[in-house]
Amino acid sequence: MNENFTTDPSAVTVALPKGSRWQPAIWVILPLAVLAAAIWWLTATNPLSRFDNGAPPVESLTVERTILDHNGLRLLVRAGGSEPMTIAQVQVDAAYWEFVQEPSGQIARGETAWLSLPFPWVTGEAHLVTFVTNTGATFDHPIPVAVATPSVTSGNLVSQAILGAFVGILPVAIGLMFYPALRGAGPATMDFLLAMTVGLLGFLIVDTLEDSLEFASQAAAIFQGQAMVVLTAAASFLILMAVSRRQGSPTGVALATYIALGIGLHNLGEGLAIGAAFAAGAAGLGTFLVIGFTLHNITEGIGIAAPILKVRPPLWAFAALALLAGGPAVVGIWIGSLAYAPQWSALALAIGAGAILQVILEVGALLVRSRGGASAALGSMPVLAGLAVGVGFMYLTAMLVKI
Repeated sequence: MNENFTTDPSAVTVALPKGSRWQPAIWVILPLAVLAAAIWWLTATNPLSRFDNGAPPVESLTVERTILDHNGLRLLVRAGGSEPMTIAQVQVDAAYWEFVQEPSGQIARGETAWLSLPFPWVTGEAHLVTFVTNTGATFDHPIPVAVATPSVTSGNLVSQAILGAFVGILPVAIGLMFYPALRGAGPATMDFLLAMTVGLLGFLIVDTLEDSLEFASQAAAIFQGQAMVVLTAAASFLILMAVSRRQGSPTGVALATYIALGIGLHNLGEGLAIGAAFAAGAAGLGTFLVIGFTLHNITEGIGIAAPILKVRPPLWAFAALALLAGGPAVVGIWIGSLAYAPQWSALALAIGAGAILQVILEVGALLVRSRGGASAALGSMPVLAGLAVGVGFMYLTAMLVKI
């Protein structure tokens, strides 16, 4: 009697009852149907009405954009309360003013509206705008210094592009120009440069997260600023780690590209802030401040060059790296001056923070591999000196751009 047995799991087939292939879909649809029925019942019967004691709904209002021109004031507001809200009156410096709302009527939760007032603001003076809702709640919006909002013209956009190139692209390009001088660097100098890259990126991630949380605190509560920053940074880090590790740890031009990307996303956030200052008419960027930005960003170019000192990339690769790292500053200035809102700056900076963290880990891993272990790398004098120089230089030059 011959019996054939197989241990290959792929050869085993199980006869499923007819219609069983629909069971997974049924068990997905059933809980969704129960949820939909529960929401319908809650809306139709409104059992919460018995808890209504006449108290007004919770209201929240955030001003995202202020425009001052010859027609008066224009303010973009976002509602964030528990119910749709109605702006009944607007005061400026304790005096009531007529206003036009677009779109008119109630402002739904999370929605925005433009308010226009024919208020004769005075250049250089401070004004206080107070919004009064139909429930009697008030929300204040100070204008510390009234100045005309610059109009969007081709000339202004060109000037902003020149400024963005000067504070973003030029310093990175200057840093990359040290590449030929560093080509003959020995192992100790290579360790120093890689560690310096980690140091400057370490400063950038702290600075980026600080700025991101500051912008998030200015955004409407509905965006959950701190949670948005943390989750966005984590998602950015994980996505970039997954992309970079598809074919092993990145080195050479690939690693330099990730460094440039992280720096570029940081510069995008800085550009948004500068553009917002232009939109508010508060961009008092003097020559000293622009020079400070340039010095602050030169080290970034050296950090990008560090992983490619042992290879010979074509000339266009250097131009591409400079544009990737510095070009977003131009884009950020344009976007910030045209359509600024604090949540977008917070979001861009959070993405940049995640990208910078990914680069720190990759450069750190390369440094550890080159030294034969983490203990050897951290105990090396060139590595310790590079970390100190990277952080120290960024900190000292940051003094030139903090106002």
